[in-house]
Amino acid sequence: MPAVQSAVEGAEVVFRLGDAAHAFTGVRLWQELGLPSELLEFKLVDYGWELRLPRPSVHRMEYLFDIADLGMRTDPTNPRVVGGAFGDHSWLPLPGYVEPAWIAVPPIASTLAPLTVDAPVGPVDVQVWAPDGIAPTFELPLLLSHDGPEFASYAGLTQYAGAMIASGALPPFRLALIRPTARNLWYAANPQYAEALTQDVVPAVQAQYRSRRPVLMGASLGALAALHAEWTFPNTFSGLFLQSGSFFTPQTDPQESKFEYYAEVTGFVEQVLTATAAPSAPPVGMTAGTTEENVHNNRVMAARLAELGLSVTLDETPDMHNFTAWRDVLDPDLTELLRQTWGGADGTGTGRAGGAGA
Repeated sequence: MPAVQSAVEGAEVVFRLGDAAHAFTGVRLWQELGLPSELLEFKLVDYGWELRLPRPSVHRMEYLFDIADLGMRTDPTNPRVVGGAFGDHSWLPLPGYVEPAWIAVPPIASTLAPLTVDAPVGPVDVQVWAPDGIAPTFELPLLLSHDGPEFASYAGLTQYAGAMIASGALPPFRLALIRPTARNLWYAANPQYAEALTQDVVPAVQAQYRSRRPVLMGASLGALAALHAEWTFPNTFSGLFLQSGSFFTPQTDPQESKFEYYAEVTGFVEQVLTATAAPSAPPVGMTAGTTEENVHNNRVMAARLAELGLSVTLDETPDMHNFTAWRDVLDPDLTELLRQTWGGADGTGTGRAGGAGA
């Protein structure tokens, strides 16, 4: 009898759950890959339950066990667990997966200071990460992150910042972590939020910490909101880093039509896709999972922004729509965008677009 442990075995991924008494009435696999539901039912075996799937074309796989009468559970046979906005998930590495080297780099000493900005949309909570020993009046490059506290918790964004500075890969910089209090409302191409971000939040951070035009990053709806803010208030940001952006169109994303702000999102995306000129031209770095739903609309958006004259790169990675996937490509993708925007080791850069294709 095999060990009761989920594992990658040759061309298959085998999920196992011990239940020799067959006390459970059924087990299903929850996963992100969009596999047909009929493939996800576990079968009864002597030791309990087992499911065999062809190995998918990703480098890591997040999943949960949906146990009848108990609900969703992490895999008790697998010690690998990753946190996220919707709770813990089990995960398995597949052949080819390597965690980023910067995770193990001792970061520089730093501080994290709270800043609440009063804005027409309500208070906006910001946490500003900064290297120790540098006065706020000393000018440093600035990176803003939508969903910032979650990016710090689940994607190691502050560890990334400290490691990049410690290794000399990037110059010293500050990082502003933005926490949304009404995420879907704020991030769904909302003009009031775009105004609050550009006219209230950015000036408030810069009043406390001297900097030039910041770079803005975001994932999913946060990426959409980043593009929308720069499109609505041009030249606020010197660069954009957009991961798995929710650039919904009726053609690529009819499955999202029940989203409460679908019309606002698709309306803005249509505005960009039909524009004859872009209001500004910051360099844009984009990433998306090769098998996630948003990969199609990200391809469309990347191609269109390049046609409008922006310098755009799109990196498709063998993962899905989750914080670990976004974490794993911060270096080199975000690193390269920041180098392009900030210039050399002293952080001096022009942020001019180069017009390269996606």
